[in-house]
Amino acid sequence: MSNFEKKFGKYAIKNISLMLILCYAVGYVIQLIGGGFLSFLTLDPYKILHGQIWRIVTWIIVPPSSFNIFTIIMLFFYYSVGTTLERTWGAYRYNLYLFSGMFFTVVGSFVAMGLCYLFYGDAMAIPGSAEVICASCGRLFSTYYINMSILLAFAATFPDVEVLLMFVIPVKMKWLGIIYGVMLALDLFQSTGNPMANIFYRTAIVASLLNFVIFWFTSRNHINMSPREIKRRQEFRHEVKKNMRPSGHKCAICGRTEADDPTLEFRFCSKCDGNYEYCQEHIFTHEHVKKQ
Repeated sequence: MSNFEKKFGKYAIKNISLMLILCYAVGYVIQLIGGGFLSFLTLDPYKILHGQIWRIVTWIIVPPSSFNIFTIIMLFFYYSVGTTLERTWGAYRYNLYLFSGMFFTVVGSFVAMGLCYLFYGDAMAIPGSAEVICASCGRLFSTYYINMSILLAFAATFPDVEVLLMFVIPVKMKWLGIIYGVMLALDLFQSTGNPMANIFYRTAIVASLLNFVIFWFTSRNHINMSPREIKRRQEFRHEVKKNMRPSGHKCAICGRTEADDPTLEFRFCSKCDGNYEYCQEHIFTHEHVKKQ
């Protein structure tokens, strides 16, 4: 990761949470205008394979819900959480977290379509069936669960920070993260009544949260550390390792070690002033070291 950051860290997008909110704003404007234009921007794997490749990117502007006062409050909350994570982790790590969630979501949409062909091939083979199913389930792959992964990452990074639930009830982020985790588990096992829609729905949840799973298992030992603190710890370990004397025996005369000849025997000389070790050939023939 450090090598990649040295090469690509300068390309990290600053204040990417604001960029995501602006994408939602564009999506809400399109939604208010109507005309069904938003349906041409969703993450539809069937249509992507049939030439509409812009959907790989444009699904990001599809808003996760209808526009109302609660949506504004939630977007403000996610913006606050995201900017805090960016300041703590650094722009590069936060960019990597978000873009990996988006990448897994895109891959997950194709995996869901493949699973439908695998388990329900007869139904998908009906003319027009695959197109209808992918179009109806395409909106399940949105940034909603990516936003959830941001909240979970914040709860893991700042478990003791308190927020006001409904502007009244103080709740620590670790408990809020647990509540959201339980909600996601319930969503994962919820059935929509359509087996192929279930595949899309569950794959969307797993794919969108895969970045948090990877983040948790790879960063849990320094999850609350800023990039500067991580770099300082790495430099300290490097200096300790560089200055550490190698273990084993070494002759003070010829410099040979056990690695040169495993049959060598080494002894300390009791007549030398200091900890001087000699091999079996020089233990009796060396000149004793005396302090002046």
